[in-house]
Amino acid sequence: MEKTTFTIPNISCGHCVMSIKNELGDLEGVSAVDGDPDLKSMTVTWEAPATLESIKAQLSEINYPAE
Repeated sequence: MEKTTFTIPNISCGHCVMSIKNELGDLEGVSAVDGDPDLKSMTVTWEAPATLESIKAQLSEINYPAE
């Protein structure tokens, strides 16, 4: 199992965090998604078949690209 915290400048409120949680939670292999709108960050826990690249690609697709 892997865990990474992403900085996402487009996060502006709790609704943004919930949208990201819902989208990433649908990826197979993602087991937990938590976020902090004040820090503009999301922490994602995953295992195969999810990958760092697939998570970043999903974030970009929903207009919340990670730095």
